[in-house]
Amino acid sequence: MKHIISALVENKSGVLAHVAGMFAARAFNIDSLVVGRTEDPALSRMTIVVIGDDRVLEQVRKQLAKVVPVVKVQDFVGQPVVARDLMLIAISAPPEKRSEILSLIEMFRGKVVDIGQKFVMVEVSGPEDKIEAFINVCKPYGIKSLARTGTIAMPRHSRADMRPAQTSNDQADA
Repeated sequence: MKHIISALVENKSGVLAHVAGMFAARAFNIDSLVVGRTEDPALSRMTIVVIGDDRVLEQVRKQLAKVVPVVKVQDFVGQPVVARDLMLIAISAPPEKRSEILSLIEMFRGKVVDIGQKFVMVEVSGPEDKIEAFINVCKPYGIKSLARTGTIAMPRHSRADMRPAQTSNDQADA
């Protein structure tokens, strides 16, 4: 089973190596690991995807909580989350195939970010299965190169949490 874990960590050198070392020492496999700054420049968020049963997940959470620079560990199991991957992919695109390829890009809501005489580079974001599906439809054209971020995730918030207070007239429009 795939688990998404979020770890809020101090934004300082060596933290990533420390966390990765903890995983390696315990033979936990990391399926995906993304690290980036948060709204607070003193903190970074690690989004870690691990594959394993509940016992493995519990061990990962306990071990992460023991790492000194880790401020908070959150397990998204059983919670509604928004999870996205980002990919850049360069696809072989000779002139006679361009319109076909551009139609595929549009269907997947991708964005052309670079174009050459024989290729197009596309940015695609979304759930992992969407990224995988786009890769599969691009294979017959020829994939020149590919780079992926791995999964980032945040818990969903209720609509009430996200909207400003509404008057009764506003609610009728919503």
